[in-house]
Amino acid sequence: MGPRRVIGLSWRDNMLSVSRTDLPAAIDINYLEAFCRSGAHERDWGENVISHETTLLSGGQSGLSLESRLADGVVVSHVITATDEEVDFRLTARNPTANESEAHWAQPCIRVGPFTGFEHAADPYDYIRNCFVFLAGDVAHMPTEPWATSARYTPGQVWCPPHVPREDVNPRPLSSQVPSNGLIGCFSADGKAILATAWEPYHELFQGVIQCIHSDFRIGGLVPGQSVEIRGKLYLVPADVAALVKRYEADFPEQLTM
Repeated sequence: MGPRRVIGLSWRDNMLSVSRTDLPAAIDINYLEAFCRSGAHERDWGENVISHETTLLSGGQSGLSLESRLADGVVVSHVITATDEEVDFRLTARNPTANESEAHWAQPCIRVGPFTGFEHAADPYDYIRNCFVFLAGDVAHMPTEPWATSARYTPGQVWCPPHVPREDVNPRPLSSQVPSNGLIGCFSADGKAILATAWEPYHELFQGVIQCIHSDFRIGGLVPGQSVEIRGKLYLVPADVAALVKRYEADFPEQLTM
């Protein structure tokens, strides 16, 4: 039996780094890339974003505590912990102000170029061939069929779940397909491992333009005094899709009834 492989964490300047000895390189996550308003799909990106500043409160290799302060006064507390095969996110978003917040969703941007083996590919978009979502109850490798190509910004692909208004999602090409669950992931370059992520509540699944994948979490707006609990997972597991789905379903049972 080999040595235990424990995930290590570090955070600096909005970048969360996830490392493990068997990975080809650390996985960098823009955490967080943006907090956004509703009605985002047909609006310029600069109009969607609510500026924020995140600071590190405490932490070590296996756990971090962060705090995000949005320009409208909302405060988001983050507790991030790591074990052998996953990173766990526990967030509380609260509005201590007397005004309603327009913060409806947020973006953790996971950079997967090195993990998929396409970091230095001649066509950086080739990485999507190692990426997947779930459609019609089964794993669907990208580019999924059909593949949307028209939007305010291109390329990329957004999958909107049934509980989110389609006008609220990212202004990238929006798939006509509705995801079967809240998982999005990719296979490692050698095909032996999977990186996948899910959040509850989740706003959208997104394949982006910086060799990234997203499960963007939903806040839904906050009235004065309101707070919401949000949780997420980043899985780093063997390349067994059925086992991954079983693990996801145990972690997010509420998403099975959507």
